[in-house]
Amino acid sequence: MAEKLKFSLVSPERELFAKEVDEVIVPGTEGEFGVFAQHAPVMSTLLPGVLVVKESGTESRIFVHGGFADVTPDCLTVLAEQAIPVEEMKGDVLAAQKDAAAADLKAAQTTDERLMAERAVAVLASF
Repeated sequence: MAEKLKFSLVSPERELFAKEVDEVIVPGTEGEFGVFAQHAPVMSTLLPGVLVVKESGTESRIFVHGGFADVTPDCLTVLAEQAIPVEEMKGDVLAAQKDAAAADLKAAQTTDERLMAERAVAVLASF
């Protein structure tokens, strides 16, 4: 049996995960990366995207918008500015996210702000 990774996902609203998993795929600013137990230490900022948690043959998908991922050989901690399970991304929740992303894009003053907002708009359009 493969070694498990301790994973914690926290947003300002709530703690979404705090358990041992097989793998987590993270939407980092330098590209998506997978994290397993005994991963080399890494710290990355997050792009708006879907974080995929794999455990015992199942996948959980969570939309994250901004934040940081801290990887050590023992664990992965994701501090997300916003984290919403994909199954909750419908109706009013999805509409509010799309409106906020469009407003962020309109208000963007720097290249980085514009790129982050464009990414959020594109990811949200896929729901």
